[in-house]
Amino acid sequence: MYFTDRGIEELSERRGTEQVSIDWVAERLREFVDLNPEFETPVERLATWLARLDDEDEDEDD
Repeated sequence: MYFTDRGIEELSERRGTEQVSIDWVAERLREFVDLNPEFETPVERLATWLARLDDEDEDEDD
């Protein structure tokens, strides 16, 4: 188990039944980076990965 799994588990337990928009998530990520600029690169990588998930499915079909 990675250290980050604890945070992911907490997120799932606390907010797992909520439905939020992608715009809401994007705004929370912006706020997080504003407060923690040292995490700009990992947050950018996560956001890009999430944005391109469907692209991976298309590549597999080729």
